[in-house]
Amino acid sequence: MESPSEDLGLGLKPGDPHYRAYVGPPEDYDLIAAMTFNLLTTLGLRQRHSLLDVGCGSLRIGRLLIPYLNRGKYFGVEPHEWLVEAGIKCELGEAIVQIKRPTFLFSDSPQTIAKAKVSFDFALAQSIFSHCGLDLISGWLSAISRSLADNGALVATFLPGDEDLVRTGWVYPDCVNYRQATLEGAAAEANLRFEILDWKHPRQTWALFAAPKFDSEWFKNQPLTWNAALDRALRQKHQPINHP
Repeated sequence: MESPSEDLGLGLKPGDPHYRAYVGPPEDYDLIAAMTFNLLTTLGLRQRHSLLDVGCGSLRIGRLLIPYLNRGKYFGVEPHEWLVEAGIKCELGEAIVQIKRPTFLFSDSPQTIAKAKVSFDFALAQSIFSHCGLDLISGWLSAISRSLADNGALVATFLPGDEDLVRTGWVYPDCVNYRQATLEGAAAEANLRFEILDWKHPRQTWALFAAPKFDSEWFKNQPLTWNAALDRALRQKHQPINHP
């Protein structure tokens, strides 16, 4: 008989009551984590930064981010406490939690973010806006914008469409499509800059919701790759200091 740590939920449907299946296709659990971690670090995430993981679920990406970030720098928002508990038990381990001291906010309200009293360098909403009505998306964008550093950014996925599918609230496991112009308008209302990211996803599209001082100019005219990001980081590191 398989132990809980060996039960990967393979063959179950998204939304089924299994910690891996509940958050999406179990077959992609590892792929989504790797894809997201690589995107964040390419955009500039480093261990010293603070990060907000919206809908952190069973720590599909948190199991990579929590060990990577410095102690106390990971914040997860999730309404289903059982998912986080299962993620710790089956994927992360209690010892890492004791060492890294992540913070979990168990709520489905965007206003919960303010309780953290943190200026976040990065925020993440992977496969969240694809299941939200525009009212809920606007609420999250507004709350995240108020808690982002001036040079911070939210990276999120959505399902593009030629027309907006009018829904309200949280509709998971159903999906909602949006026009790019609709999300760009919602971002502008929250004082965020909307850009499509050239980063592959099995089913959705990655978007950047950037605070005013977040630098995205360096990948405007070239592919968004780790090679380009590292070249930029090395150039910045070796820039001469001009003393007054």
